[in-house]
Amino acid sequence: MFDFTKKEGSAALAFLVAGSAWFVVGTIYGFLSALTLVAPEIFNNLPGLVFSRMRPIHVNTVLFGFVTTTLMGAGLHYTPALLKTRLRSERLAWVGFLFWNAAILSGPLTFSFGISQGREYAEYIWIFDVCIMIALVLMAIDLVMTISIRKEKTLYVSVWYFTMTFFWTIGFYPIGNVMWHPSTGSLPGLLDSLLLWSYGHNLPGLLLTPLSLGAAYFVLPRVTRAPIYSHTLSLYAFWTLVALYSHIGGHHILQAPIPNWLKVMSVVDSFIMVIPVFAVLFNLWLSARGHGGPLLADPAGRFIIAGTVFYLLTCIQGPVQSLPSVQRITHFTNWTIGHSHLAVLGFVGFMATGALWHVLPLITGRRLYSPALVNLQFSLMTFGVVGFLIVLTIAGLIQGHSWESGTAVVRVLPELAPYMAMRAAIGVSVLAASFVGLYNLVMTMTKGEPAGAPERLSPLRGITE
Repeated sequence: MFDFTKKEGSAALAFLVAGSAWFVVGTIYGFLSALTLVAPEIFNNLPGLVFSRMRPIHVNTVLFGFVTTTLMGAGLHYTPALLKTRLRSERLAWVGFLFWNAAILSGPLTFSFGISQGREYAEYIWIFDVCIMIALVLMAIDLVMTISIRKEKTLYVSVWYFTMTFFWTIGFYPIGNVMWHPSTGSLPGLLDSLLLWSYGHNLPGLLLTPLSLGAAYFVLPRVTRAPIYSHTLSLYAFWTLVALYSHIGGHHILQAPIPNWLKVMSVVDSFIMVIPVFAVLFNLWLSARGHGGPLLADPAGRFIIAGTVFYLLTCIQGPVQSLPSVQRITHFTNWTIGHSHLAVLGFVGFMATGALWHVLPLITGRRLYSPALVNLQFSLMTFGVVGFLIVLTIAGLIQGHSWESGTAVVRVLPELAPYMAMRAAIGVSVLAASFVGLYNLVMTMTKGEPAGAPERLSPLRGITE
């Protein structure tokens, strides 16, 4: 290791830079995948550029590379800041960074050659599953050691969310990836589907959501310069999230012959998730009450407040589409792809990007190179999320109703062609947003104007200094 690995905040900055770079890589593969749905022969059937290989690269790189990595970088800054102490071991965080990003890099390198476990969100082969687990364990150890030497007695809710994310993921990741079967990474029969979709839903619920909410609870009070509305309500939402979210993945396989009690529980708890969702939203929105002007004028604040809106839409659409009567039309169609983009790019992507632009100046000691470019990125991403949601929802309803009426799949494809073309065109907007963001980050690090010492703010008590 080099000396820069000892520098305070260096690991957090590394995660932020990597997250922005993975955003570019992930969206490039997403755009190329969209092109193949418009013109299947566009890449002349080159093995590494067929849809079935590019799509998992896109999904995993955006999910693990862009949003998760960026939010990890933000958390590595705000957790020590809230605890009023340095990260216990900057080098340990760097080792975690290397293992984590080695796994993400393996996606484009192995999936392009058809080497994967072939399971949704669980495509990484065993050796890189091990890399992910090592990274998670190292980060968890580092955070626990940091908490043990903290100077601030109160554990603010952002610390709860960020720290426990690693413990929850350590618990469900090896089960969902069937790591005790290295040769296949799967089990035979229906049991594999049960484990996979328990894992598949815990990824957004116990990895992406707590990382996002931890960032929101940190950024919003700092931007509004006011304390959080209710710390008690925030912890109530924390505990109800983990209590309810961990067992609703069964609503992904309602058509499968799983026990009826599991189907009912999955659907019912999908609706009961309204409890932690609205507890979070009411707390954040009440905290922002009376501070709309500063919040919307701040580059990071605008992303965070938009992220809460997308969170609301995601958590309305999710329970509704868990109903068997709705799934009869929407399941296995582009409707669910639109929902995925709303959740990952809309909710989590906006939270991650907002956290990036708020934390980056605090780590580097430099002002943002161009707030105008942040606003441009916001506009491009907003257009992309809304466009994807509208176009893919319409395409999904066309598919679902056509199949329900007995129309052959081959007859439906011409009806979908214009929507696939619009999907690819909208993807240009998101691709441009990723490049704008990476450029602004690099320029901020290299040419951003020096900033004064950041204000010390307490999300519980407002400005302290």
